[in-house]
Amino acid sequence: MSTARDPASVPPDTVIADTRRWLERAVIGLNLCPFAKAPHAKGQIHYAVCEGDDRQALLTMLRAELQALADASPDERETTLLIAPRGFDDFLDFNDLLDEADAVVTALDLDGTLQVAPFHPRFQFAGTDEDDITNATNRAPYPTLHLIREESIDRAVEAFPEAEAIYEANMATLEKLGHEGWAALGVGPSTEAQ
Repeated sequence: MSTARDPASVPPDTVIADTRRWLERAVIGLNLCPFAKAPHAKGQIHYAVCEGDDRQALLTMLRAELQALADASPDERETTLLIAPRGFDDFLDFNDLLDEADAVVTALDLDGTLQVAPFHPRFQFAGTDEDDITNATNRAPYPTLHLIREESIDRAVEAFPEAEAIYEANMATLEKLGHEGWAALGVGPSTEAQ
């Protein structure tokens, strides 16, 4: 019997704690993103929870969070994780939202300044089976939009010009870890027995 809570009943502070645990144990702990550790250690990651359960609520909050990130000093806020625990269970529907998210970036005249990347509990790369462990590189406990500064990406590429090597290393890490190892990380939504 599963003890996972219904996402609609999970309070925002728990959603953030779950996301932070995923970031620490999976993204940083498995070194899936070698650029995540520094902003996390410096407290430069902003977590925002959209309590609405539809596209318009998320897009409205995305607009506000993009503008807030653009207006903030990178020393204070390097990146934002906008988490949407309600209403986006279907990965393909959530993925379809990305065109609208990109349109918001364009409407705010932030092309070339900020970009949006998706994470989802059921993330699936094109051409993979749903249960392929390599999909876990983009699996977060809740549907999440990662708001990223283009300057940060440029610095990362300069520091690590062989970006495809990160992807390949991630695939190897997850294949070695396997489903049981991923489950043992405890990076899903909160459960009563975590």
